[in-house]
Amino acid sequence: MLKKKQTEEEQRVEYSLNYEELLRHAQAQLPESAVQKERFEVPKAICLLEGPKTIVTNFSQICSILRREPAHLLKYLQHELATPAHIDGQRLILGRKLLQSFINEKIEVYARDFVICPECKKPDTKLVKEDRVLFIKCMACGAKAPVKTKI
Repeated sequence: MLKKKQTEEEQRVEYSLNYEELLRHAQAQLPESAVQKERFEVPKAICLLEGPKTIVTNFSQICSILRREPAHLLKYLQHELATPAHIDGQRLILGRKLLQSFINEKIEVYARDFVICPECKKPDTKLVKEDRVLFIKCMACGAKAPVKTKI
């Protein structure tokens, strides 16, 4: 039997195919969280039911992560949840029983409408009021767009 010697080019092609195969295999083995990890995640509310009231215990943390004034988020949640509410130190007290998932859904909508840039999808924004119109101004890309949702 004669053994055919491989040229350097054939060895490189074989090596690169093995590398591509190994890379695909390694990527398939990575957990989902390591493959797609965003820099910004909308915070989840931690709620307690106390009698006829719902208490959001981490309200101030949510506001600081979203980088918005607690009064603005409070006003939005009162309007969307159709309930009276007030801030008590670090927490928010809502005037009726509400599901935690429902509150989290409203916070996600708030983040989409008032926090995340409509152009580059980054959370590095601030709210600017010009005349009577509220704008969302992105510090990352410089975009400026009117806020469609009114409170």
